[in-house]
Amino acid sequence: MLQFKFLGILMGVAIRTKKPLDLHLAPLVWKQLCCIPLLLEDLEEVDLLYVQTLKSILHIEDSGITEDNFHEMIPLDSFVGQSADGKMVPIIPGGNSIPLTFSNRKEYVERAIEYRLHEIDRQVAAVREGMSWIVPVPLLSLLTAKQLEQMVCGMPEICCDVLKKVVRYREVDEQHALVQWFWQTLEEFSNEERVLFMRFVSGRSRLPANTADISQRFQIMKVDRVSPFLGFF
Repeated sequence: MLQFKFLGILMGVAIRTKKPLDLHLAPLVWKQLCCIPLLLEDLEEVDLLYVQTLKSILHIEDSGITEDNFHEMIPLDSFVGQSADGKMVPIIPGGNSIPLTFSNRKEYVERAIEYRLHEIDRQVAAVREGMSWIVPVPLLSLLTAKQLEQMVCGMPEICCDVLKKVVRYREVDEQHALVQWFWQTLEEFSNEERVLFMRFVSGRSRLPANTADISQRFQIMKVDRVSPFLGFF
């Protein structure tokens, strides 16, 4: 839990300083951080196969399965289900001792979904507590999940048009052939390659969602050598 609180602190610092973090969290996590209730569709985004399995159990009669051959077709015999890390765990207290039958399969599916949708509530609460040390967490409920993700993580795509707005030229004109070749080459890069370029010139992997929040610019400057050379700082 301390590590999750520390993650929340880092996320709060990223919002406060406008220095994005390169985080890859599931969409449902951002929704929970904003106190947005989760739906079955949110679980489908991260574990479609599990949701399909639960739906097949719920409507198993459509496959010709009856109470008599239920246990021959369903490998589960109690109220246990798969957790996010792939382990089989009780989906309710004492679930290991509650038999799964044809008649209570609807309750089983409801409990399994409820368990998965609230499986990380404690961890999310710890992250929010860490964030509360840096930013006013109650205001997060005014944001959408996408807005919060952009505030913390910035934009995942490094756009050349944005880079051109934050570059400075020293002793070289932007119309110089080398500068033009540079931008042409950068535009031909994949996003992953442009991320590496950003790390080289600035030490960061993401740009803030709002261009106005980019306080640190990189420079293209001419270096006096026998052959023309551009330096980046």
